[in-house]
Amino acid sequence: MGYITIIKYATLFFPLVAFLFTIPFILIEYHKYGSISILKSIITYLFVYYLICAYFLVILPLPKISEVALLTTPRVQLVPFDFVIDFIKYSSFNIIQIDTYLPAMRESYFYVPVFNIILTIPFGMFLQYYFNCNKKKVIIFSFLLSLFFELTQLSGLYFIYPRGYRLCDIDDLILNTFGGFLGYYLVIPLSYFIPKMEAVNQKARQRGKVVSGFRRTTAYFLDLFIFLVIELSVIALFIDNIYLSITIAIIYYFLVPLFLNTSTFAEKFLNIEVLDYNNQRNKSRLLWRKFLALSIYILIPCFFSYIIFNVRNDIIREFVGFIFIVFLFLFYLLSSMKYFFTNKDMLYEKITKTKLVSTIK
Repeated sequence: MGYITIIKYATLFFPLVAFLFTIPFILIEYHKYGSISILKSIITYLFVYYLICAYFLVILPLPKISEVALLTTPRVQLVPFDFVIDFIKYSSFNIIQIDTYLPAMRESYFYVPVFNIILTIPFGMFLQYYFNCNKKKVIIFSFLLSLFFELTQLSGLYFIYPRGYRLCDIDDLILNTFGGFLGYYLVIPLSYFIPKMEAVNQKARQRGKVVSGFRRTTAYFLDLFIFLVIELSVIALFIDNIYLSITIAIIYYFLVPLFLNTSTFAEKFLNIEVLDYNNQRNKSRLLWRKFLALSIYILIPCFFSYIIFNVRNDIIREFVGFIFIVFLFLFYLLSSMKYFFTNKDMLYEKITKTKLVSTIK
């Protein structure tokens, strides 16, 4: 299996990893900066994609377990710079014959060590630019990454195989570490053409001083997730009861914010709080805000649904019910679009004179 084929497999696998990585990334960025930088997102996903490619290049192709069980080749190579000896002894390279240079570069004795250097050059570049690591940290982390790769090979892919199907080589540690060290210096010229990560983060923090529609959407769904986890846990431990569920909802959405400076758990984590139009924490307005939102989007629709459902005339009930469902759908759709995609005040916010405010400084 060639390198290009392996990278194709990594590319196919990347969307799944990116999907699992996206939610934690969004939460961390909103928690730290209050907004998400497009440039930082691109660089982050490139880093994830690189790590997947590097890992796949180390473990693929996967042989059959039965074939690995019959292997008698060495598992470990502990002689430093053995690749230099192999190149001198077995390659077609002859220092006094120039016509041997190019053929020698096409042989595994040359391109395998070079590949091991290239493998971690991006890692060193990411460490220096993205994480602002100094040279010492780049060397240490590059060594640890290489050690992880070598132990993966030595353990037979974490003992899935009866033995290692690839050689655990100390030269790989040396070359990979050197590759990361080289990447540290290679990224320096690029810093003249792309913004420094400190500037990117500072710009994100400036934008984070305003609560965007996507940020409050994230808080909404995170609160919903936390609430459902709590509710399902309580139901599993005690009993499935509608009144118990309502009690949990009241405690979570009404009482908890009273003790968290007008914020729910998710809003607190994402640096959001509810203030009145005078930028003051007003607990009475907070409760009024919560009750009004509950009434507009749940209680009032349920009340009218109950009235329509109890209309005795079938024709009237079906006609009015259809009109009500269409109206309710459009109302929820427009409200959702306004809430999720803009930072404009909702109807219940205008009535209660409250607003979501960022606590990012």
